Amino acid sequence: MITRRGFLQTLGSGFASFAALGSYAFAIEPLARLNIARYRLTPPGWTPGLKLRVVALADLHACEPWMSTKRIASICAQANDLGGDVTVLLGDYASGMNLVTRYVHSSEWSKALATLRAPLGVHAIMGNHDWWEDRTAQKNGGGETFGHRALANVGIAVHSNAAIRLEKDGFGFWLAGLEDQLALLPGKKWGRRSMTGLDDLDGTLAQVSDTAPVILLAHEPDIFPEVPARVSLTLSGHTHGGQVRFAGLAPAVPSRFGDRYAYGHIVEGDRNLIVSGGLGCSIAPIRFGVPPEIVVVDLG
Repeated sequence: MITRRGFLQTLGSGFASFAALGSYAFAIEPLARLNIARYRLTPPGWTPGLKLRVVALADLHACEPWMSTKRIASICAQANDLGGDVTVLLGDYASGMNLVTRYVHSSEWSKALATLRAPLGVHAIMGNHDWWEDRTAQKNGGGETFGHRALANVGIAVHSNAAIRLEKDGFGFWLAGLEDQLALLPGKKWGRRSMTGLDDLDGTLAQVSDTAPVILLAHEPDIFPEVPARVSLTLSGHTHGGQVRFAGLAPAVPSRFGDRYAYGHIVEGDRNLIVSGGLGCSIAPIRFGVPPEIVVVDLG
């Protein structure tokens, strides 16, 4: 029979473990860890001889103390050291939570991102929070957000339902950037009854004018079932891997598909999707089992 002393010792140990777990989830994993998630694949239809390294950053959610400009600059320095041919930014630069000491202005986080370097350039798309935090863009129901303008002002190409052809060692490939699928919030003040996306997958892919492989940048992975096999690889963020994962599963994922597209390399038929666990936090400054990461994809 357990004694009162034994019960209190067990209870005390439980509280101590909970406190240690909480400290890790609030302070160590979100703030002190940075993983490099590496993938190597040759998608169906990939051009023989084309060796391409893509470095991807997703979901910064710039704010203090969790994602300061100093930390963003440090992440960018590490990304530069990974030897990517092209660097892509997968959206959600704006903070997505209220538990902050200071919001980082777009002119600040964009300046930090401007330190990124890659031979074939740095290319960006927008995420849902970049739209949701911009009341003017919400009122206008489209156009540009402050994120679009901030990145353009520092020389980073932003692709909004646009495809661009790039070339490495004489081999061409396409980078196609999709506008956000959850861009416009519902509400009477906006005159919208439901969430409205600004993505145009068909229109974006219609710009691809040859048979070179296509890499699609789409902030939310939920578009993946609609992506044709013509696209060699889809890169997404948004989910943060669930932000909390136990035994490889996340209790809550911001996707209508649940855990199906929550994290990692997903293959369905001849189609490939890689979902980044992201770098920052939204809703709450907690990460457990999904440390911040830079994604490196070697193709060919």
